[in-house]
Amino acid sequence: MEFRHLGHSGLKISEITYGNWITHGGQVEADAAIACVRAALDAGITTFDTADVYAGGRAETVLGQALAGERRSGIEIFSKVYWPTGPGANDRGLSRKHVLESIDASLTRLGTDYLDLYQAHRYDYETPLEETMLAFADVVRSGKALYIGVSEWRADEIRAGKALADELKIPLVSNQPQYSALHRVIEAEVIPASRELGISQIVFSPIAQGVLTGKYQPGAEPPAGSRATDTKGGGANMIARLMDDEVLTRVQELKPIADELGMSMATLAVAWVLQEENVAAAIIGASRPEQVTDNVKASGVTLDAEVKARIDEVLAPVAVTDPELTKSPDPRP
Repeated sequence: MEFRHLGHSGLKISEITYGNWITHGGQVEADAAIACVRAALDAGITTFDTADVYAGGRAETVLGQALAGERRSGIEIFSKVYWPTGPGANDRGLSRKHVLESIDASLTRLGTDYLDLYQAHRYDYETPLEETMLAFADVVRSGKALYIGVSEWRADEIRAGKALADELKIPLVSNQPQYSALHRVIEAEVIPASRELGISQIVFSPIAQGVLTGKYQPGAEPPAGSRATDTKGGGANMIARLMDDEVLTRVQELKPIADELGMSMATLAVAWVLQEENVAAAIIGASRPEQVTDNVKASGVTLDAEVKARIDEVLAPVAVTDPELTKSPDPRP
């Protein structure tokens, strides 16, 4: 496993990070989820990402159970705050009240005294940014989180947040956006701004919610048990926009490239996002331990320029690149 610095901080994280959006507490049972976490640890993954809203808090609970007994200083645990976690008007957003209450609830569910990274799960247009950053400053100074990050913020929002964080002397070090060979909206504005500010990307959906594995065939019904058939955890709705025959046909054209390199299409997809130096980690999810084992093979892989150009050329007609799509209030995470 290779490790990368998170932003300009001294914190190193595993470049393959294990995330439990959808799976833990939702798509798979607790025993299977814990088996996947154990597989991640066995593969050298030390960094784990979750959020208070995943499966109504159950994802944090399952992750905490799976990591129980691990040396705390040997792993990095990330969580997030923003989406509704209760029925009340203040059970959502980035107000001081919600941030300070949510960090305590997350720590309880995870069974830990602190988070390595606490992230604003979206930008809150109803709360002054100053209020949010002051609340994050108190979280850091109380020792409940070591670093601060954001998720799916636009370039100008990241700049404003970083300016306040610097003024308050708290380490805002990361952004967590969607990024894959099919979803490249951060390249035009977010990545250049982040490079300038010393902020890294921790990217989710590097295999485009399973589409880049090649398991979905154009004109065919999705495989039983796949995310495209997951109505319980909401996966089917989230992947629907990618279940387009033109997209799926283009993805199948990547298989010869993966075969030439002796890797699966999933490994190739994860390796593709790690070629971007501003990406500190690619978040993988799994419903089976063998998926973890396959994805971690992307760590340390260097794709030469010709291979990357071939991948980009194949997917160019169907890849999403409009930077305006960075602002996405839904779907989560």
